[in-house]
Amino acid sequence: MIHKATVSDVKPIKGLINLYADRGDMLPRALGELYDSLRDFHVYEDDGRVIGVAALHVGWEGLAEVRSVAVDPAYLGKGIGRALVSACLEDAKALGVREVFVLTYVDKFFRKMGFSDASHDDLPQKVWTECRNKCTKYPDTCNETAMTLNLD
Repeated sequence: MIHKATVSDVKPIKGLINLYADRGDMLPRALGELYDSLRDFHVYEDDGRVIGVAALHVGWEGLAEVRSVAVDPAYLGKGIGRALVSACLEDAKALGVREVFVLTYVDKFFRKMGFSDASHDDLPQKVWTECRNKCTKYPDTCNETAMTLNLD
């Protein structure tokens, strides 16, 4: 079951995100940051346990980012990530967002959802603030794929 995240979901969200962050697959998130951005998140629960998360962060006029997509490894391949990203895209449409982007290492997944490769240069510089401030791979060893999806 997918629902908007609540305060009680923050610690499980942090656990899932940081599981992947520890492997270098996404940026880590601190508790304070998660509480600040709680309204961005959807969670997928199974028997009362958070097993998947995704966030939609509006960061620019008409442009939002799908980020922090993480699914418990024991549940991969069951459509949970797809359902969470779809929930984020529905939010984006309801908010009037025209374009959504991702920075990802799993481009095949997002291609299946209709995203297309984009040039990093096509995204506003504001997008790179987190990369500059948090990512040890930026800019020299960053090999994330930038992808966009037009919602018009």
